[in-house]
Amino acid sequence: MNVAFIPVRGGSKSIPLKNIRSICGRPLVYWTVKAACSCSRIDRVYVATDSEVIRETVESFHDDPLFSKLEVIGRSAESASDTASTESAMLEFAQGYEFDNIVLVQATSPLLCGDDLDRGFETFDRPDTDSVLSVVKQERFHWDEDESGLAFPTNYDVFHRPRRQEFKGYFVENGAFYITSKRLLLESGNRVSGRIRLVEMDEDSFFEIDEPSDWLIIEALMKRKGMDARPDLGRIRLFLTDCDGCLTDGGMYYCESGDEMKKFNTKDGMAFSLLKRNGYLVGVVTGESVDLNRRRFEKLKVDFYEPGCKDKLEYVKRLCEDNGLSLENVLYIGDDVNDLPLLKAVGFSCCPADANSEVRGQVDHVSSLKGGEGVIREVVDMLLGAGN
Repeated sequence: MNVAFIPVRGGSKSIPLKNIRSICGRPLVYWTVKAACSCSRIDRVYVATDSEVIRETVESFHDDPLFSKLEVIGRSAESASDTASTESAMLEFAQGYEFDNIVLVQATSPLLCGDDLDRGFETFDRPDTDSVLSVVKQERFHWDEDESGLAFPTNYDVFHRPRRQEFKGYFVENGAFYITSKRLLLESGNRVSGRIRLVEMDEDSFFEIDEPSDWLIIEALMKRKGMDARPDLGRIRLFLTDCDGCLTDGGMYYCESGDEMKKFNTKDGMAFSLLKRNGYLVGVVTGESVDLNRRRFEKLKVDFYEPGCKDKLEYVKRLCEDNGLSLENVLYIGDDVNDLPLLKAVGFSCCPADANSEVRGQVDHVSSLKGGEGVIREVVDMLLGAGN
């Protein structure tokens, strides 16, 4: 039996919770899970995580029959630490699960596709092959320095500079996937060993997501390849959000006198100002009706404020009719199951990172931030950055 193993941890420092941050309309890990599930040679796809938020997000993929091979499993704190190797997670998995061969798939390579993995297993089936890894071919002239600081070429002769079309080039690991047997994994403790072969992937797949700048590059490459699951943001004219759990952290704070208090984020306040400055209608639709909310939204000068709303979808339908809009022109941010009817109906739906798991599986965009941490500002920056 062939299995795919995708380790994803919740402790990324450079991009918090990057594995479920939305890229081209889906959580980052979605794209590599989709590739693994699309591979005809893979029987089971395991995502191993130490994060409950990531677990719930990945399990929401089961709504699509394509992901029937998928199973989300846990991993120990030791194998998910900042200093732990990927091999430690692989070995932990191998000691607890039955399989013949394993392909390590890295979530930071969303340009991977099922065809790449199929070619990987075709190569793995060749005689005298123990392991396979994915690479890209590079045609660059390499230099190094000696101890005195003088430079020298490492892969060509400066007096016989080859033309690019004559330069053989070299292969570089792109980190997308590695295939080996369970036996060799346990014997060597390494993702590849023995007689190793290469599978060349498209040059664009050279990029992995490690830093925020990588995100921008890879998202642009994905769009160019048609890997964009987002609706057209150009049609959005009305920006609406729930209050508690989106504009706030959902907590209820009480002072000595019994008065209720809430914490709002100033970045979200600026987001409303930016929206109005760019010609959008903005509003808040909430099931709660308290005076402190009213004072906050009066200060923000929102166009619409609907407290105590029992049927958000019906209210927004009337709001659209009164303003010559359709539901396709609406962006809505919600966080719980009572928001689902509206989230499913609008042109673009969003939720915070800590929203209900069912909600996270239904929306177009899951924020990288939790409620009250600037979710609205993040979504507004995305909306305005789309050129509207």
